[in-house]
Amino acid sequence: MALIVQKYGGTSVGNPERIKNVARRVAKQRAQGDQVVVVVSAMSGVTDGLIKLSKEITALPSEREMDMLLATGEQQTIALTAIALHALDVPAVSLTGAQAGIVTDGVHTKAKIRNITPKQVHQLLDAGNVVIVAGFQGETAEGQVTTLGRGGSDLTAIALAAALKADLCQIFTDVDGVYTADPRLVPGARKLPEIAYDEMLELAGSGAKVMQLRSVEFAKKFDVVFEVRSSLNDNPGTLVKEETSSMEDVVVRGVSLDKNQAKVTLFGVPDQPGRAARIFRALSDATINVDMIVQNVSHDGGGRATDLSFTVDKPDLLKATHVIDGLKPGVGFKEAVADEQIAKLSIVGVGMRSHSGVAAKMFDVLAHEQVNIAMISTSEIKISVVIQLSQGEQALRALHTAFIG
Repeated sequence: MALIVQKYGGTSVGNPERIKNVARRVAKQRAQGDQVVVVVSAMSGVTDGLIKLSKEITALPSEREMDMLLATGEQQTIALTAIALHALDVPAVSLTGAQAGIVTDGVHTKAKIRNITPKQVHQLLDAGNVVIVAGFQGETAEGQVTTLGRGGSDLTAIALAAALKADLCQIFTDVDGVYTADPRLVPGARKLPEIAYDEMLELAGSGAKVMQLRSVEFAKKFDVVFEVRSSLNDNPGTLVKEETSSMEDVVVRGVSLDKNQAKVTLFGVPDQPGRAARIFRALSDATINVDMIVQNVSHDGGGRATDLSFTVDKPDLLKATHVIDGLKPGVGFKEAVADEQIAKLSIVGVGMRSHSGVAAKMFDVLAHEQVNIAMISTSEIKISVVIQLSQGEQALRALHTAFIG
């Protein structure tokens, strides 16, 4: 008898028929004699609908109340999934994140998991139940409801698999696995049979929507091997695991495009020690994640001022601009300009560590496509550039053809 953790995303439970399909799949797994823990997301569109409702009331709603609101989406799905299993005569119990023992810190909308005490999950499994856990949510030690950020159901599943010492963790979605690029944008994209944690981390951080970044970090830290596969068929998926030596034979494993980025540029920042620290400390205190940063000597100011650009997620842009506006008197910059018409384009592969000329080839391809580069950042296994949003898909396809075929 194995202990299996399965996670089903929003499209996999997007309507009653798909929830019934999930129930049949879970029932089949349990019929093999396995214990099954199911983690589910809100039905597709529900979270966005709740966010839209809140924005119709105020542009910047309380983050605590947003957590209370958004947590209800997953609670709908766990109850409906349990009802679907009951209709198949399968005993099942639904649990909120708090009931499953998931304890988080107090950062609303982007909480981190502090620990998991899955005592009740074990008891219910031992009593013969399928346990269905609400993804994306937890509770602080003081009893405050929190959410784990977009894609947080992935993190719930990986963390539960680690805490329960599960034999297998499966992430079910609406695609067959991890592809060399988004198959909706690149018709020639190919499914990967396996991918290293580090490659998956870089792809997730570069806009690939298959997995939440923090969930992959957690899997790597606690050595949770997991499979990404489709809930709509029985095809084998992509195994995400520790890197092996043979993986370096492939120079570029994948190409990704992140359209969810915005750029903020501060013009005329005094070129003095501590100014940048003050800016980024304030953004950090507001739990705004900054990705790429570029600093240039300002065209005006005779070298005594700099222009500072950085990127943030688009949903954080309004909050970021409020923080920056509050800093203007103390920091002394002249003007702040936000640009939402950008995209981050990345190539990723552990083989880049041992192969030269990758950056040169990437820039040649983009030059041939008449794509201008605004910002560049690199790691051992990734090169990312900021380009105009309107050229993103064209550039993505060109890089995929050049590096992957």
